[in-house]
Amino acid sequence: MTRTKEEVERVLSLSSQGLNHCEISRRTGIPRPTVRDWVNGKTPTGRRQCRTPGISACDRCGHDRHDFQQLPRNDYVYLLGMYLGDGYINSTSKGVYRLRIYLDMRYPSIIGECADAMRAVMPVNRVDVRQTQKGHNCMQVGSYSRSLPCPFPQHGPGMKHTRSIVLADWQRSLVDQDPRPLIRGLIHSDGCRVINKSMGREYLRYMFSNQSMDIRNIFKDACNQLRIPYRQSRHDTISIARREGIEILDSFVGPKS
Repeated sequence: MTRTKEEVERVLSLSSQGLNHCEISRRTGIPRPTVRDWVNGKTPTGRRQCRTPGISACDRCGHDRHDFQQLPRNDYVYLLGMYLGDGYINSTSKGVYRLRIYLDMRYPSIIGECADAMRAVMPVNRVDVRQTQKGHNCMQVGSYSRSLPCPFPQHGPGMKHTRSIVLADWQRSLVDQDPRPLIRGLIHSDGCRVINKSMGREYLRYMFSNQSMDIRNIFKDACNQLRIPYRQSRHDTISIARREGIEILDSFVGPKS
């Protein structure tokens, strides 16, 4: 029987999560000996065999060469903002990568939106939503894939604020079509909407905080596209407090929930 690349990737993803061969076989319907062979590296003559005939391979992951313009644009750009704000990609011992985005469990709507976007961008991979540690107020939305560094080329060694973070040309093209999902993702992950008080008056303010100057500049560029006025209130924080900026952000971001 000819197996698809989605089946191979599903088995390797489950294996990287620590499931044994019997459990993987039960979940996927693939015979246990086949699961064992794939986990031990005996995939159908290697990863490249799982490609579509006649389509060249990606130099980075060995799968079909990617057409990033076919990604679900709004979901991907939102997920990109989430990843840049408070996301992390690491590799496992089996060469499978894991994407994790950390979110405050007080905002279930944001957690659900993040999970839905991840499922849309990675439709053949399971998306997990779990509490990071019992008693902590942090939820983790994550998924596994061998090709994660391809749609997220900002992945690299070390913390994001210690290295250069630049959007690829194809990412910039997607963001330029509509920067709102990017801003929404950045604020949902690393920003807030607060009520300030001054001289007996209350007024709204949006803030985006990130240690990476490059990521702050990506946020500024997106604001400039929408003509949202901002100022740098601290070395790591961008503040939007003018009425016209608040009105624009309220139209597609609004309070966290």
